[in-house]
Amino acid sequence: MALSPVKAVLFDAYGTLFDVHAPVARVASEIGPDAGAISDLWRAKQLQYTWLRSLMGAHADFEAVTADALDFALGQYGVNDQALRDRLLGLYLTLDAYPDAISALKALRAKGIVTGILSNGSPHMLESAVGSAGLADLLDHVLSIESVGIYKPHPRVYRLGEERLQLPAGMIGFVSANGWDAAGAAHFGFKVIHLNRFNQPPENLPAKPALVLKALDEAAAAFS
Repeated sequence: MALSPVKAVLFDAYGTLFDVHAPVARVASEIGPDAGAISDLWRAKQLQYTWLRSLMGAHADFEAVTADALDFALGQYGVNDQALRDRLLGLYLTLDAYPDAISALKALRAKGIVTGILSNGSPHMLESAVGSAGLADLLDHVLSIESVGIYKPHPRVYRLGEERLQLPAGMIGFVSANGWDAAGAAHFGFKVIHLNRFNQPPENLPAKPALVLKALDEAAAAFS
């Protein structure tokens, strides 16, 4: 099934283009047997804090939220090592891109489709990750929720994509590895692919993605 016509495709960053578990994986031997659980909890609390802060009207940028979530995860498992904490936060600024990220972006641009990121990340975090992963020349737009001051899946975030691309929602494709984000974008009106890297069951939310795929190359091929 092809999702057409679209003039632009926006990608979520964390978990979609960038591997959020790469930082802990790099220092797993220093953490020990709880490394995987700490990485999972770090990610879960990071997302929870974005939603809770949005509901509370107490916004902080994603760098601060990421640090708060890491502190919770390390505390939960009794890890009290300031140097390790600081190293993990530094590694989060230079996340590994998934192997198919570059080829997928190149494929879209070869079709004449505008490419971009629409992310919870702060401008500083996104600039660092995009640069270190070698994606800068493959992205026409890197959009941060800091422009609107509230996190996904609030409609203002997806509207930012419409405004910056100067396209109606129905002409914009969106790809996210987060099922809740895919649902939010679909509810707004984007043509959405849920990149189901993590074998998540379907979300029970008001809107569904148009397609559920497993790889970025498959997602790029689905847009025309």
